[in-house]
Amino acid sequence: MTADTSTRYREFKMPDVGEGLTEAEILKWYVQPGDTVTDGQVVCEVETAKAAVELPIPYDGVVHELRFEEGTTVDVGATIITVDVAPGSPAPEPAAAAGPVAAAGEAAGSGTPADPADPAAPKGRQPVLVGYGVSEASTKRRPRRGTPVPGQAAAAEPAAAAIQAEMNGQAAPAPAPAPALVPDTEPAPGRPLAKPPVRKLARDLGVDLATITPTGPDGIITREDVHAATAQAPSAVPAPETLAAVVAAPAGAAAPVAAGRETRIPVKGVRKATAAAMVGSAFTAPHVTEFVTVDVTRTMKLVEELKADKDMAGLRVNPLLLVAKALLVAIKRNPEINAAWDEAAQEIVLKHYVNLGIAAATPRGLLVPNIKDAHDKTLPQLAVALGELVSTAREGRTTPAAMQGGTVTITNVGVFGIDTGTPILNPGESAILAVGAIKLQPWVHKGKVKARQVTTLALSFDHRLVDGELGSRVLADLAAVLEQPKRLITWA
Repeated sequence: MTADTSTRYREFKMPDVGEGLTEAEILKWYVQPGDTVTDGQVVCEVETAKAAVELPIPYDGVVHELRFEEGTTVDVGATIITVDVAPGSPAPEPAAAAGPVAAAGEAAGSGTPADPADPAAPKGRQPVLVGYGVSEASTKRRPRRGTPVPGQAAAAEPAAAAIQAEMNGQAAPAPAPAPALVPDTEPAPGRPLAKPPVRKLARDLGVDLATITPTGPDGIITREDVHAATAQAPSAVPAPETLAAVVAAPAGAAAPVAAGRETRIPVKGVRKATAAAMVGSAFTAPHVTEFVTVDVTRTMKLVEELKADKDMAGLRVNPLLLVAKALLVAIKRNPEINAAWDEAAQEIVLKHYVNLGIAAATPRGLLVPNIKDAHDKTLPQLAVALGELVSTAREGRTTPAAMQGGTVTITNVGVFGIDTGTPILNPGESAILAVGAIKLQPWVHKGKVKARQVTTLALSFDHRLVDGELGSRVLADLAAVLEQPKRLITWA
């Protein structure tokens, strides 16, 4: 008797892992046709325009077909993998022989969708990806059925609750230790322990992970270990022009193609999303940029004092922290700037909260995660949030939720030695502040020319809802706080 293919083969479709995104790129498959998978097991890693995310399969069975190759950009809703949920049944006669991986251009989603009433479907469990919903039953961990077979990529099998927490930008609960589990940093037994972003970095720099002595917890190789290995072996470091191309390209993008005197880099992932957002912002919102040069000598002294303060012990204290706090004070005094333009409704949306975005340059491209409800945070709390935001972005662990809902952004071009710039608004926001380099310069102070710490600030704003008078007040208040940081107390 021939098995019913409509109930035997279950299709797993590309979910919307970023709330409204239309496509994602498959970075890495952790399984191959013939591998046994269990409900909740991670089968692949994908990259959207916002973050790299691991996808768990919601079925038990045997992998029947991978529809797309690594490096392929797939539309949300397209079938990416099919699973034989009744592997003991006789296989139906195939219409045509199918290879282990379908061609990238093959039409996806051609199979019969799974029927919720299908008796072969898992009972009491809903898919746990963003956009799919989650049930209480799905948050329970299922034990693995034995160890992986040789040649099978051993992927992490995190609990559904941990996956959902990561999607929402929350801390994931620590799983109970189990000897049969393989850490998510080790895709196959015997291979060096390293997280996917670290493996990507090692590939880009031409470093063999097997030659690195790990310094991370539980023997995990860190980014610092990879960079240290490149410093010890200069011959393994790519040429500067090649390295620049790699950094400019998003993670998982196809390798740059060199032809004669030019190199072509596919525009994908973060770079593609950033380009579209900047073009849309530049040609939708009428930008105005104002500048002010300010003496921040007292602010720099306060930074040094805070570093020695026991209440700030262990926290990252730098000028950006006080600039962020000063901007929050300026917004509190001029709340109309914390708004958005709703084109469809023809309304100005005033926001009574501040989700403070911090532009971060990462190997994946420019990301702008934001600190939720920054206006309610004390200085130590703001320091903690800034530190976590920066370290998470550098490690490639920024979640889609962390980059949604921003209201105002800071971009610190001063870290590159740049005096200032004319930043483009983050879409949906009304203002963005560029902070220039802080330099020792001659300055008239109390009637005499003295060497003072000076910086230049640039505030770009949407002239549809922020007129010159409001923008000028915000910039003037910000400069006043940085010149006399005691106003952090008197104006707060």
